Amino acid sequence: MAAASCLLTEDQFLCSICLDVFTDPVTTPCGHNFCKTCITTHWKMNVKCQCPNCKKVFSTRPELQVNTFISEMAAQFRQSAQQKASSSSSEQQVSKPGEVPCDVCTGTKLKALKSCLVCLVSYCETHLEPHLTKPGLKKHQLIDPVENLEGRMCPKHDKQLELFCKTDQMCVCMLCAVSDHKTHDVVPLREEYEGKKAELGKTEAEIQQMILKRRLKIEEIKHSVELSKEDADREIADGVQVFTALKESVERSQAELMDTIKEKQRKTEKQAEGFIKELEQEISELKKRSTEVEQLSHSKDHLHLLQSFRSLNTAPPTKDWTEVSVRPPSYEGTVRRAVSQLEETLSKQMKKLFEVELKRVQQSAVDVTLDPDTAHPGLILSDDGKQVKLGEVWKNVPDNPKRFHAYVNVLAKQSFSSGRFYYEVQVKGKTGWNLGVARESINRKGEIAANPQNGFWLLSLRNENEYYARADPSVSLSLKSRPEKVGVFVDYEEGLVSFYDADAAALIYSFTGGHFTEKLYPYFSPCTNNYGKNSAPLIISPVTLSRTAT
Repeated sequence: MAAASCLLTEDQFLCSICLDVFTDPVTTPCGHNFCKTCITTHWKMNVKCQCPNCKKVFSTRPELQVNTFISEMAAQFRQSAQQKASSSSSEQQVSKPGEVPCDVCTGTKLKALKSCLVCLVSYCETHLEPHLTKPGLKKHQLIDPVENLEGRMCPKHDKQLELFCKTDQMCVCMLCAVSDHKTHDVVPLREEYEGKKAELGKTEAEIQQMILKRRLKIEEIKHSVELSKEDADREIADGVQVFTALKESVERSQAELMDTIKEKQRKTEKQAEGFIKELEQEISELKKRSTEVEQLSHSKDHLHLLQSFRSLNTAPPTKDWTEVSVRPPSYEGTVRRAVSQLEETLSKQMKKLFEVELKRVQQSAVDVTLDPDTAHPGLILSDDGKQVKLGEVWKNVPDNPKRFHAYVNVLAKQSFSSGRFYYEVQVKGKTGWNLGVARESINRKGEIAANPQNGFWLLSLRNENEYYARADPSVSLSLKSRPEKVGVFVDYEEGLVSFYDADAAALIYSFTGGHFTEKLYPYFSPCTNNYGKNSAPLIISPVTLSRTAT
């Protein structure tokens, strides 16, 4: 029997339904062999009772009996196959936790190499061989091993899920397609698979693009941090240099003050020493004369006393010390003059700092042009959008939501919602004006206080020489000179708005501590003409680096 089994091929002992060695083999009236369970289950799942191999239809379900001969041959073949598998199992990997095991292996489960979507079985290398060599099995679809192959079967009809319903967006079997999804848009799984795969490819490309953008953003942020560090290092170096110079200036001024006071004291002491020395010399001479007078007064020699009296009676040469005195030196104003010199030095240093600061903010210069859609009807704008002045009559223009109505104002076309920007405006020859920035949502139709609370950050000139920062309340400013060109600088993230005298490289005023959340627009108002005294236009000027700052 064993010799006979060796003459048979492996296919002759495999059930064409489960593709495994026969278990309780039975033979149909048409002569084909199947596992008893396999053929019984197959007939239960199908309406027609037919042979899975030759498709012969039986009018009545045959009563099947186990074919003992084939059963014995299959048992011997199974034993031989198990021995062969056990001898080769050392060469194949045993299934580990988390890996898909072979569904055919008995005893030690080997790692599955592929799963069959037709058989719904996972195979190790040994049990996969029929799918690689047998013509009927080669047509089966093999995939990398997966668990829960039963999930690929329709739970309602126990058929393979091989179609996709686009209407309900779900996988269905053939029976579902002709019953529950009869009127739906149903396509083969592969067709939908290719479409979804293309979408995934597009999505993957989009994700990679997003990743690239974020990596570029990371590099941008890192670069910004590097620039920030360079700015910080430069600012620290400049600060150290400035404060070192100030410290040295203070120490030098202090030393000069001490030297001045000490020099006055030395002169006083030297004068006093001269007077004292001279007085001591006179005292010495007077003592000498006193001794001579005393000796002569005790002389018994009449002739000698009379002869010496004339010379001794005459007073020795001495100075009249009545009006002589040592006056303490005056130190009034000494400290004040020293501090005044120090203040002058500090003022020069501050001017240098402002020059450097202006030069830096000018690096953020932007091109600004006036927006005629926002201009008050009484304003006249130049064709290039760089000049504005008040006309004699109101123009007939559309009253759109952006246009100012109550005040003679105009905004720039450009808006800013991040970063830094700077522009300059010529105000020469004017007796009144308003300049600065305003947020997008400001009231443009009614009367409203122009201050930061209402969305305005402005610098104003009134009555030719009265300057104000339009805070709440307004801050009166005292300027050393009248600026002819005003620079406006904004740092959006820092909430900073600064105004500069661009020609003098001097800071006029800064609004600090702001919190910007809207777009900011450059703001201009030439004010009323003041009977012709204020008819000069405001002119947006090209920014050139300050001459004093170079």
